[in-house]
Amino acid sequence: MDHAPRPLASTRSPSPPPEAPAAGAATPADPGRRDFLGAAFTIAGGAVVLLAGLDAAASGETHVPPPGGDAYNWEEHRWAYVIDTSKCIGCGSCVRGCKAENDVPDGFVRTWVERYIVGPGGSYVDSPKGGLDGFPPVPTAFTPTKSFFVPKMCNHCKETPCVQVCPVGASYRTKDGVVLVDGKSCIGCGYCVQACPYGSRFLNPATHTAEKCTWCYHRITKGLKPACVEVCPTGTRAFGDMMREDDPVRQTIDHERVSILQAHLLTEPQCFYLHLDMEVR
Repeated sequence: MDHAPRPLASTRSPSPPPEAPAAGAATPADPGRRDFLGAAFTIAGGAVVLLAGLDAAASGETHVPPPGGDAYNWEEHRWAYVIDTSKCIGCGSCVRGCKAENDVPDGFVRTWVERYIVGPGGSYVDSPKGGLDGFPPVPTAFTPTKSFFVPKMCNHCKETPCVQVCPVGASYRTKDGVVLVDGKSCIGCGYCVQACPYGSRFLNPATHTAEKCTWCYHRITKGLKPACVEVCPTGTRAFGDMMREDDPVRQTIDHERVSILQAHLLTEPQCFYLHLDMEVR
C-alpha cells in the first residue's frame, strides 16, 4: 500500500511522500564531487561507490549530531514516537507545522495524513496535498461504514534499509535513535528514496539531495518537542524518551497494545501506533 515518495498527488493508495535532514534545507553536494562519483558509478557499474558505502556501514561510523547545546548528550536518550489514530481529526495542523518549521519545499511533505474510507463494498484512501489543507468530502462507489485518519512519517527504524543502501554513508542513525541525512555528503542517487518501505523520503528539487522527517532534531536536542507534536490540537502525536522509565511514551509502548507498520519487513520502526485499523498498511 505504501508508495515511494514523489511530488504530492491529490489521491493515492496508502503512503505518500515526506521528510528531510535537519532544521533547514539540505546543503547541496559539491558539483565536482557529485560528477566524479556519478562517473565512477557508471564506469565501475556502481562497485566503487557501493563498496565505499558498505565499508562505512561495517565500520559502525557515526556522524557527529547537529548542534543541540552544550548540555545535550545523545548517549542519555533513545527517542520514540506514538500516534493514536483514534484521536486524529485530519486537520492538517501537523503537516503545516512541519512545513513551516523545516522549510519543506512546495509539493512535498515530511509528514502526512491519510484518510481511509471503508465499507463492505470496498475502500478508498487518499491524502490530498499530504493533508496540508485538510480533507474535502469525496463521493465513493460504495456505502462507507467507517472513516478515519492515519498520520505517517519516517519510522526511524533500527534496521533501516535507507542507511544500508546509501553508497556514501550520507544516511545514518544517531546514537539516540534518529535517522538523518548528511546533506553535504549526499550525492542525490535516490537509492534511499527507493529503499524506504514507508515512502518517507524525497529528493529536494533545489538541492538534489535526500530529505526526510528528522523528528525536528534541532528541537529535541534542546529539550523541545517536534513541531508536529507541538501543534497537534488533539494529542494524536506523542514523542518521548525510552531511557526514562516514567516517560508517558515509554509507558504506552511498554504496557499498551501498540502496532507498527510493515512489521514483516523486520526494520524495527520506532514509530508506534495505537488503535491502528487492519486496513492500514
